Amino acid sequence: MANLQSSKKDVRRISRRTERNLAVKSRLKTLRKKALGEASAEDKSAYASALDKAVKAGVLHKNKANTEKAKLAKNGLHSKSLH
Repeated sequence: MANLQSSKKDVRRISRRTERNLAVKSRLKTLRKKALGEASAEDKSAYASALDKAVKAGVLHKNKANTEKAKLAKNGLHSKSLH
């Protein structure tokens, strides 16, 4: 356990960040499942927006978000051409 006051504060900070990051990542997974299936444009837009917000909050790396958005765009093109 931490002895210094600043270390104790860091532990509290880390636990809050971890909790927030898990919530954001869980929401992203849910939105991803909706968006990559047979989804409406709203679902895809919500997923892309959530990715951008996660990058802004420091939860995801920007390259990871861009990769996911590229998959989303590719999935959208294929689903349109099949129907």
